[in-house]
Amino acid sequence: MVSSPPRIITMATIKTIATVAVTGAALVAACFVSGCKKPPATPERAPADVTVLTVSAHDTPVTFEFVAQTQSSREVEIRARVEGFLDKRLYVEGSLVHAGQTLFQMDRRPFEAALQTAKGQLAQQQARLTVTKANLARVRPLVEQNAVSKKDLDDAVGNEKEAEAAVIAAQGQVQTAQLNLSYTTITTPLTGLSSYARKQEGSYVTPGESGLLTYVAQLDPIWVNFSLSENEVLRYRDQETKGQLKFPGDRDFEVEVVLADGSVFPKRGRINFLDPSYSKETGTFLVRAVLPNAQGILRPGQFVRARVYGATRPNAILVPQRAVLQGARSHYVWLVDKDGKAAKEQVVEVGDWYGDNWFVTAGLRAGDRVVVDGAIRVAQGLPIKVTGDAALAPPASDAIARPSGATGTGTGTGSAAGASAGSGTAAK
Repeated sequence: MVSSPPRIITMATIKTIATVAVTGAALVAACFVSGCKKPPATPERAPADVTVLTVSAHDTPVTFEFVAQTQSSREVEIRARVEGFLDKRLYVEGSLVHAGQTLFQMDRRPFEAALQTAKGQLAQQQARLTVTKANLARVRPLVEQNAVSKKDLDDAVGNEKEAEAAVIAAQGQVQTAQLNLSYTTITTPLTGLSSYARKQEGSYVTPGESGLLTYVAQLDPIWVNFSLSENEVLRYRDQETKGQLKFPGDRDFEVEVVLADGSVFPKRGRINFLDPSYSKETGTFLVRAVLPNAQGILRPGQFVRARVYGATRPNAILVPQRAVLQGARSHYVWLVDKDGKAAKEQVVEVGDWYGDNWFVTAGLRAGDRVVVDGAIRVAQGLPIKVTGDAALAPPASDAIARPSGATGTGTGTGSAAGASAGSGTAAK
């Protein structure tokens, strides 16, 4: 057996062993000291600073908003009434035209010739009538003298009446020719915005399908159309039944229009039509408002937003949105006790948003004190410190009632007009 060489302990090894020993002793001493002392007591949590709103109930007017589209209150087709060639277009396409203004001129010459022919036939029949009257005047005395038979008298009377009828028919031909001649000058029956010409000079037009020449759309007044779904009608009808929503007694809703750039159209209008039936394609029904538009700012086909005014929420309770918290199953707020030193959780039912506030339909009553600022730091049973009174944010002049969670505008925002329509009451 071969023996291993003796291990040599160097000075570095001795220093390492000494360092480990000293460190271990220090750790043991630290553990002993810490085991002999009690853990420090947890400091008490400082009260959460909060502001408080005292709940009150008030009648609150609400506004509803829809996506809408403008429509001409009267749009007419300008058509040819007689056959012929189109000579001239006498208006600027797209311009505002006035009632009675000439838009197109057809070739008049064939119709002038037809009128001249009809007048000639009328003169011929009038001459014939003159002859028959003279013959009858000569025959009557001869019959009294028995110089001619009664048959000759009957023939003379019949010829006179036949000539009178022929004159009437010829007069009708003249009137028809005059009317056809007048149709060659094509005018607009109303004042409105003209469309482009469907036919150009030299085209042959007829009164049928090919006779469409252009459109004229009346701008003043103008219609604004929007649609309501069945769900909206049922929801607002239910709120009206429960007394949570009140409509004007005469259902006279006022409508304001907001343009695409956010500007407000200066004139307001009224709802003047509610479609009595739902659309089979969309499940909605049409609501129409009429607005004055003397300056022609609104044009047919524009997409706008329609705001409906007139509804009120009686005895409504509003709280700031930041005071309402979302729990696992419901919304809740923190109520301050009488001493103002502690808060308890209160489950609430929320309705629509109103600016920066929230309608509360159940869970609160007048006089309750609700934590507003600092609500996120409040916990059950922990102390609070009321640092001031909070107030409702004043709604902007264009504050819209929106369903909770809504982030934009649209047909789904609901309508007082829709609820009134669902109740079977016609608007003005």
